[in-house]
Amino acid sequence: MVVVDVGEFGEEGFDPKRWINAALESRHPQDPLDRYLSDLEENLRTSADKIADALDRESADALRRVPLACRDVLRLRDDALSLRSLVSSILLALSKAEGTSAESIAAIAKIDSVKQRMEAAYETLQDAAGLTQLSASVEDVFASGDLPRAAETLANMRHCLSAVGEVAEFANVRKQLEVLEDRLEEMVQPRLFDALQNRKVDTVQDLRRILVRIGRFKSLELQYIKLGIKPLKKLWERFDSRQQAHKLETEKHHEYTNPISFSSWLPSFYDEILLYLEQEWKWCMNALPDDYFSLVPKLLMETMSDLNASFVACINLATGDVVPETKALSKGITDILSGDVPKGTKILSRHLESLIELHNMTGAFAKNIQHLFSESDLQILLKTLKAIYSPYETFKLKYGQMERAILSSEIAGIDIRGAVARGVGAQGIELSETVRRMEESIPQTIVFLEAAIERCINFTGGSEADELILALDDIMLQYLSNLQDTLKSLRTICGVDSPAQSDGLKKEGAARVVDMVSEEEEWSIVQGSLQILTVADCLTSRTSVFEASLRATLARIGTTLSLSVFGSSLEQSHVAVTGENDVNLASRAGLDVAALRLADAPDKARKLFNLLEQSKDPRFHALPLTSQRVAAFSDTVNELVYDVLISKVRQRLSDVSRLPIWSSVEEQSSLPLPSFSAYPQAYVTSVGEYLLTLPQQLEPLAEGISSSESGTEEAQFFATEWMFKVAEGATALFMEQLRGIQYISDRGAQQLSADIEYLSNVLSALSMAIPPFLATFHTCLATPRDQLPAFLKSDGGSQLDIPTAHLVCKIRRIPLDQ
Repeated sequence: MVVVDVGEFGEEGFDPKRWINAALESRHPQDPLDRYLSDLEENLRTSADKIADALDRESADALRRVPLACRDVLRLRDDALSLRSLVSSILLALSKAEGTSAESIAAIAKIDSVKQRMEAAYETLQDAAGLTQLSASVEDVFASGDLPRAAETLANMRHCLSAVGEVAEFANVRKQLEVLEDRLEEMVQPRLFDALQNRKVDTVQDLRRILVRIGRFKSLELQYIKLGIKPLKKLWERFDSRQQAHKLETEKHHEYTNPISFSSWLPSFYDEILLYLEQEWKWCMNALPDDYFSLVPKLLMETMSDLNASFVACINLATGDVVPETKALSKGITDILSGDVPKGTKILSRHLESLIELHNMTGAFAKNIQHLFSESDLQILLKTLKAIYSPYETFKLKYGQMERAILSSEIAGIDIRGAVARGVGAQGIELSETVRRMEESIPQTIVFLEAAIERCINFTGGSEADELILALDDIMLQYLSNLQDTLKSLRTICGVDSPAQSDGLKKEGAARVVDMVSEEEEWSIVQGSLQILTVADCLTSRTSVFEASLRATLARIGTTLSLSVFGSSLEQSHVAVTGENDVNLASRAGLDVAALRLADAPDKARKLFNLLEQSKDPRFHALPLTSQRVAAFSDTVNELVYDVLISKVRQRLSDVSRLPIWSSVEEQSSLPLPSFSAYPQAYVTSVGEYLLTLPQQLEPLAEGISSSESGTEEAQFFATEWMFKVAEGATALFMEQLRGIQYISDRGAQQLSADIEYLSNVLSALSMAIPPFLATFHTCLATPRDQLPAFLKSDGGSQLDIPTAHLVCKIRRIPLDQ
């Protein structure tokens, strides 16, 4: 039986031929083809009939359901229309209700406002009635002596007055209230003073409530401070008492003994104050738990304020006691700065060091106070710390002036006095000694400057860094000025300058001085002058290192202070505090001495931080004027050394152009005499020997520079540079003299040719190129007189320097047209 899959006929792209072929391929080989095709046809027809029957049934059912569906649709449409109408009516009703409700609510609000006003008026009338009643009965309350009741009555009167407002009828009551409050305060004060003095906790608390009730808590603060400041002042006055007792004892027994110094007494004073404040803190914590964290700090602030003038005076005298001169005068730093001392009295580093020592004692006390008052508000704590450091503010404002005076005195004490001209033969010794002093003064000066930086940080915390920089720059200029003056004196000792000569005759006078000095002394002076180069090198390097160190220090100060100071107040930092870390940060900032000073000086803080921020730039010059002056000093040293090295050459060549041998004529003889070659003259051999010996003189200095392997090449370059510089200078001087020759004979030409040849050989030995001028001069002089014009026109003459050749022809009186 053939099975037909009807689904295949519903596929797109159905191909009847392919379907028939596929059906035939599924036929069993034993089935006859005709029978198979007839069965397949019968199956297809049966399937078609079944499909047609099914379509008829479904169509008939669908036709029967259409009227029912239409009726359902019509019913749904009617229901939707009726629902829409209902919703519209509801919305209209809601809109009307909303308008009516708003009007009702507005009316109710008006009624409520009227009610509130009536109630306020009623309460005001009650307050007015009560105020009248209280005003009439207040005297009876005061007469009863019941202070809490009196305080409550006055508080109620104050409340009633605030409710009544500015009513003319109650103006006298307002005045009466103020009088009564003052009266109650006066009644409380004696009892409060007694309670505070006798440590009556309950009584103090009751009286505090009375004062707070009438708004007079300030009276409690004043009474507490007034009572507490007395024992603190007594602790301070012990020092004066001891001093007076010691003075009387000394006058009585006529034997002088050293009294106790302020610096040795101050720590014990701070210890006693700290002990007293700790006891007060504990008692107030129990008696005044809401106020102890502000009362005790205010007590300390008021105490320091009262003691400030006396504290400053004691600090001033204490700084003077460390130096016998100022101790004998009973004067201190401020007296020296103001000029209230004999002339010549100077501020020394010991003065400022003693001030820093006292400041450190105060700093230790401030840390203890910060720990004790850790529960206080940050602003109260900062004000307390400022009060503790306040006696030193007078000195910090004058820090720049003090540092200048100290450094100026120290620089003046450095022994770099100028060399003094001595007898012939002693100049070299004087020169070496002076150069040694100059070289030793450089590290000594740097030590002074580094000590100043340390003093600035220890005393001001870096808040006066701008003044420090100005002071350091000024002092370095003073030191460099001293070095320049010393160099001027060395020029005279070296024979470069003559003090008795004018500028126009300076070189000539110097030449005569050098001519009086022995050759050994000359080389001694040369060696001494070369050592000055090490002074300039040392000054340049040490100054550069110091400036870099100063720049790093300024950057470190800027980083430290930037946490709390720049462009803001510590109060703003405290307001923004929300976490424990922020509180700790602000507390640390409060302990910083510089932050305490700059918190109330935003302009100074801004300028200082601009400077400290610039210091982080490697191109920043902390000491700009010093850098320029150091470079100028190096140039002056190089000039001096060159003048010394060239002075012998200048002296030997000073009169070469005027030597008589240039114009001398060979004597005629009747007898035939042999001719001899010319030999170099003494002046040029002296110069040549000096130039050839110069490298040996530069060698020790080069070895000093090349102390390390890395400096070997630098040392060789240094020696070669100076050798070439002197050789070039000698050649220039010689050529200048040659230009000054007016006439030269044949004999003179022969001699000068020998001199030039010798000097040329010396220059070649020094690996120097022969200048074209000198080579041309030598060639023209070595050429016979009658052959020179033709030689100049030949190919060999084209290699010469033509202007120089013409000059030689002019000197030899040779016409160029021959």
